[in-house]
Amino acid sequence: MKIIACGSVPTIIAPEKYFTGRVLQTPIIEKEAPARLRAVLVSFEPGARTHWHTHPLGQTLYVTVGAGLAQTWGEPVQEIRAGDVISFAPGEKHWHGAAPTSAMTHIAMQEAVDGVHADWLEAVSGEQYGD
Repeated sequence: MKIIACGSVPTIIAPEKYFTGRVLQTPIIEKEAPARLRAVLVSFEPGARTHWHTHPLGQTLYVTVGAGLAQTWGEPVQEIRAGDVISFAPGEKHWHGAAPTSAMTHIAMQEAVDGVHADWLEAVSGEQYGD
């Protein structure tokens, strides 16, 4: 058994090269090989969002607080709320983040292939977001 004490893993400001707006990330777990799981608590201020990205083995989000938006490439933007579970298939191009006037926090869970959890792409435009 391994216990990771509360507060022992620092929260970071998410890098601007992958996110628009202020986003905080608090790591929950990153398992060592041969396991592949990574889970992160991600908090988005209103209007903040990820860039477009994919995951080699897919991604699951569990929204814990607030309201947000998510979109798969070529499909309409969807509203997401606390208690929702969102599942993206392997390689599915998508983004997710807070609603324009509401903060949103989710737990993001994904597995790695050869150490890669995500492939980051272009920023979500204001038009795509709905500005």
